[in-house]
Amino acid sequence: MVSGRMMPGLAFAAALMVAAPASAQISDNVVKIGVLTDMNGPASTATGKGSLTAAQMAIDDFGKLVAGKPILLVSGDHQNKPDIGATLARRWYDVEQVDLIVDVPVSAVGLAVQNVANDKHRLFMTQSTGTSDFHGKYCSPYAIQWVFDTRALATGTAQEVVKRGGDSWFFLTDDFAFGHSLEKEASAVIARNHGKVLGSVRLPFATADVSSFILQAQASKAKIIGIAAGPPNNINEIKSAGEFGIFKGGQQMAGLLALITDIHALGLPAAQGLLLTTSFYWDMDDKTRDWSRRYFAKVGQMPTMWQAGVYSAVTNYLKAIEASGTDEPLAVTAKMREKPIEDFFARNGRLREDNLMVHDLMLVQVKTPDESKYAWDYYNVLTTISGEDAFGPPDPACAMVKK
Repeated sequence: MVSGRMMPGLAFAAALMVAAPASAQISDNVVKIGVLTDMNGPASTATGKGSLTAAQMAIDDFGKLVAGKPILLVSGDHQNKPDIGATLARRWYDVEQVDLIVDVPVSAVGLAVQNVANDKHRLFMTQSTGTSDFHGKYCSPYAIQWVFDTRALATGTAQEVVKRGGDSWFFLTDDFAFGHSLEKEASAVIARNHGKVLGSVRLPFATADVSSFILQAQASKAKIIGIAAGPPNNINEIKSAGEFGIFKGGQQMAGLLALITDIHALGLPAAQGLLLTTSFYWDMDDKTRDWSRRYFAKVGQMPTMWQAGVYSAVTNYLKAIEASGTDEPLAVTAKMREKPIEDFFARNGRLREDNLMVHDLMLVQVKTPDESKYAWDYYNVLTTISGEDAFGPPDPACAMVKK
């Protein structure tokens, strides 16, 4: 799927040097945004209709017009299949004249859509594609990663947990590229900080019975059981760990990808004590609470970092169009690079040369039921992790990075 993804050198360089139009120009006299997401699958609660709502909120808050032109929103379900995602993206760009695609959970689908965006010279800003290859060896001037990557989550969690004495690990890893990447990134950080990885097991996607794997992790006596997995495996693993007395036995679990909707589904009795890294927490301050409560009134749940990131990305995209007077993709991204990105979602943010939006993250611990004082009061924020530390330097494999 990803072979032959890089543009030829001269064509790539030429694309980077495209200048903004001399005068204001909005293609087709409308700015059209497409939310391409998972409406019914394992990522639907964390993205899905919530991401669509977040995008619509951004458009409404912007006044439904940008540079004097209307803003329209469309949506589609990629069903977690790269071929369906690529087909929808191609139709949107070619036929429906969509200017920007957002969201796109699942890395395999995100890379497929990125490839289409690159071919069609249209913009794609992902909030829920995690692979660091997106802004590494497969980077594109037309594709932006806004919320997280596997390196940031793995580095943030592993580094901070080892600092706090969690220096022996055992991994429960999803047996596909995303899980492998999380385990690899975290293991490297653990080793650099003089910790040890005692072992790992790999689970097929959507494993119904994870008890044997939990018992292996428990028997390892590792201080930290690292969950290199997304839903539904991560939820099953955390729930089963509680049933087997992992936390009561003195071991802790660290979720390399866990979202607030996962914690809500599990409940605090099962999830309490879990350590995780996140780009966003709804209850962090007045700005996050104000936006999140408006979102909750529409959706009935608090937003994930992905859904909050959709609002942030769409808003910053529209601001860049307003400032530049055009929706030409390279002019828009150039405008976004001119200033720091600061909003209720992003702290100390900036759009880097490799099209990764670098910003601060947080290491949090899930509260006990007694600590939680109201609905969705789930996290104790342990520390802030700077974007530079979490995301690291640009990957020299990216052709847009200055050598």
